[in-house]
Amino acid sequence: MPRQLGELEDAVMTRVWQWNRPVTVREVLEDLQQERSIAYTTVMTVMDNLHQKGWVRREVDGRAYRYTAVSTRAAYSAALMNEAWSLSDNPAAALVAFFGMMSAEQREALQDAVRMVSPVFPEPAAAPPDDAVPADEAPPEIGR
Repeated sequence: MPRQLGELEDAVMTRVWQWNRPVTVREVLEDLQQERSIAYTTVMTVMDNLHQKGWVRREVDGRAYRYTAVSTRAAYSAALMNEAWSLSDNPAAALVAFFGMMSAEQREALQDAVRMVSPVFPEPAAAPPDDAVPADEAPPEIGR
């Protein structure tokens, strides 16, 4: 199960997920520097750690690496929710409490998701005609 990303790991992964393309440390650094003072080596270390943890894959591009997300933010969020839910001693109560915290928008998204994953139930079979003979009382077939 994945552990929750740290604050800086999440900031880096947010960019990798949003850009949805191979990125360099320099690109992530320049974007992060718009909101905070951060060193190139710090971003490089975080991205290397994310690679070691399996969050990103990397390919050599000249003298640098290009990093790509291994999975989506949605998959990461789902794994965190699943892990938290599995740790509960009362999963049903945890779900009820979780649903109670949801906004109307989130509940609508949940309903849409449930509709997407719910199997389509076949129509009930038509009832046999009243004059149908049960199989165990039917005459034997000729030629057997």
